Amino acid sequence: MPADCAAAAEWLNRGCACVSVDHPSLKQALEEGQGRVSHAELLATRPHLFSDSVVFVSEVHLLRMAQTIAALERVLVLPAYRQRVLAYAPAIARHSPAAAGVFLGYDFHLGPQGPQLIEINSNAGGALLNARLLRAQRACCTPVAKMMPAPRALEAAFVRMFRDEWRLAQLARVAQGQTQEQPLTRIAIVDSRPGEQFLAPEFELFRELFETHGIAAMVADPDELAFDGERLTCRGETVDLVYNRLTDFALAEPQHAALRAAYVADAVVLTPHPQMHALYADKRNLVALGDQQWLAQIGVGEQDRRLLASNIPRTEEVLPAAADTFWNSRKQWFFKPAAGFGSKAAYRGDKITRRVFAEIARGGYVAQALVVPSERHLLVDGVGQDFKLDLRNYVYRGEVQLLSARLYRGQTTNFRTPGGGFAAVLPVSCQDSSGGCR
Repeated sequence: MPADCAAAAEWLNRGCACVSVDHPSLKQALEEGQGRVSHAELLATRPHLFSDSVVFVSEVHLLRMAQTIAALERVLVLPAYRQRVLAYAPAIARHSPAAAGVFLGYDFHLGPQGPQLIEINSNAGGALLNARLLRAQRACCTPVAKMMPAPRALEAAFVRMFRDEWRLAQLARVAQGQTQEQPLTRIAIVDSRPGEQFLAPEFELFRELFETHGIAAMVADPDELAFDGERLTCRGETVDLVYNRLTDFALAEPQHAALRAAYVADAVVLTPHPQMHALYADKRNLVALGDQQWLAQIGVGEQDRRLLASNIPRTEEVLPAAADTFWNSRKQWFFKPAAGFGSKAAYRGDKITRRVFAEIARGGYVAQALVVPSERHLLVDGVGQDFKLDLRNYVYRGEVQLLSARLYRGQTTNFRTPGGGFAAVLPVSCQDSSGGCR
């Protein structure tokens, strides 16, 4: 690893505390179109959604994350891998739709040995909010100006992604002789009580984005869906594609019965879907991905095995028989529920109580070797504070579309820390890593 490149990014994260978000530009980015998202309301109700600064990441770390993601994508298509992880997945995960699944989130910490993959999420939120945040970045000094990325048509790429999901499903139907290819007409963005969700503003931004590109869209609760055996409808309108923001990854809850039935019948394109979660996001999969002997047996190449071994922290399933061993070594572990999301019910071992550990030891958890995240130093109300950070790669079909950071204080990401929240990422070139920001 080029020491100068990584050291420059670390130095900038410690020493360049500039404010880069231009709020008039952010207001314009959020309120364009029909203007149903209010910048002022967003700041009032979610004051710690966006950080006012950026995070610096060396190009060598960006490359290593992309290489790790590519290696994982090669492993995840192997029949032996699919057989192993689907064996402990819910039955619905064995249904194989044509859609690939939108917005995978590969989350990394930057440890002493470089990027460490802490988890994969199958319905990672925040991509569109981060795309709008990128529009509002302004260079705060000359070195930062050199790092500012060129404008990218991210939102058009997001729309193409959803059209690709529809096209994949259409091609599968045509191949089976079921129908002629049809255009994508209507998308439903579905979550439980969507107006109450923390990322509800993003739902509205997606609705407006789809409609701007000629696709009718609605934000809906799953209770508003109905399935008659042929069509999934919402408020009486036929739905072609559901952008799934539910955290019931197996669609097992009673209120999801209509969506589940339509999905199993291939009467609607659901993205992301249960099989995607099973293949990518179940935390037990990290145990398999760390099993070097097994990976060699199923045909994973040596280079990919080395990448995975060096960039995925050791992960073990917590079983009752090994409870005492995990308790005695708890300070070296981070405990996560196998099907968890959003840091819910996740615990650092050095902070855990006997009572909580007793629940964990019953099963359903993995223990991951603790990777202390890197930090970003910022001024908040004139006072210097250190924030932990993690990096989220938004990925579709193996391609990294967007990289964002989340700044926080405490055990896990929380969007409750003044000065924290989503932050844009600026790459630090290994060709010119002299810093110089004041």
